Amino acid sequence: MFPLPFTWPLAIVFWVACLWAFAAELRFLRQSREDGVHPALQDAGSRRMIGLAGAAGLCGAFVAGGLIRSASFASMRLPVYITGVVAIVAGGLLRRHCFAMLGPRFTPFVRATPDQSVVEYGAYKYVRHPSYAAGLLLYGGIGLSLGNWVSLVLAVTPLALAYCYRIAVEERALLQTVGAPYADYMKRTRRLIPFVL
Repeated sequence: MFPLPFTWPLAIVFWVACLWAFAAELRFLRQSREDGVHPALQDAGSRRMIGLAGAAGLCGAFVAGGLIRSASFASMRLPVYITGVVAIVAGGLLRRHCFAMLGPRFTPFVRATPDQSVVEYGAYKYVRHPSYAAGLLLYGGIGLSLGNWVSLVLAVTPLALAYCYRIAVEERALLQTVGAPYADYMKRTRRLIPFVL
C-alpha cells in the first residue's frame, strides 16, 4: 500500500496542512535573519542540532513510509491518516500561538538577557516549552500521516532528542540569567505536557 500523502486526492489535504504549518516556520526564520538575530554563546549549537534532527527525521520517515510496508497501519489507514493531519494542524496552531505569546523574544537561538521577564500566560501558563511540544506534535502528525510505525518513530525520535538537549541548554541559560523568577516558574510548570512531563 502506497502512503496516503502520495495518493490522490487525499494527498492534497496532507500537503496543504504541511505547507501551511511550515510557512509560519519559514516566515519566522526569515524575520529573524532580517532582524539580525545571530547565534549566541548560550545557544551551544542547539539550533543547528534541531535543524539537522528535524531534517534527518523527516527524510527517514518518508523513506520508511515508502519502503517498509510491513510496518504500515493497514487496517486503520484512513483514521490514522486523518489523526496525523489533525496533529499537523494542531502543532502549527500551537507554534503560531507561541510566536504570538513571546513576540520578539521568540528567536531560533537560545538568548537570555537579565532584563527579560518570565512569560506565564497562554500556553506558557501550563508548560515551559509549548513550542517544542508543538514541534513534536507537528512531526508526529507527519509520521502518522505516512501510516507507518517506523515513520512515526523516525519523525519524532531525532527531534525529541534534539529538543531534550535544547531544553537543558535553554533552562540553564535562563536560570543563570533570569535567576529566581525562572526557578519559581519551573516549580509551577511541566516542561512539555501539562501535569505530566
